[in-house]
Amino acid sequence: MKQEQNTLRYRIRSGKIRRSDVTRRLAELAFGKANDCVRLALEDAPELDKLDLSLLSEVKRNEKGTVEIRLIDRLRALEQLAASAGEDTEAAQAFLQALQKEPGEDG
Repeated sequence: MKQEQNTLRYRIRSGKIRRSDVTRRLAELAFGKANDCVRLALEDAPELDKLDLSLLSEVKRNEKGTVEIRLIDRLRALEQLAASAGEDTEAAQAFLQALQKEPGEDG
């Protein structure tokens, strides 16, 4: 996997990133686990270099010790993934709208 990441980094730096790279990364963001982001907020001294914080958008800690973490917008990542995958946009749009509805909301 390390070699694959190096190859991806090279493609990004050289401007030769492929559609499959974007699709894979969007899927990782849309379906990834936030465990390490939670670990960052809860542990006193987490090992930052060992945490996957790719889903992390923002961290705030106030003087009282309260921690607020914000993650990326997964719905937006799913929308981009659907668009990137070339899915039927009408079906993908209906699916995403259904996800946005409140529980018990008809329509």
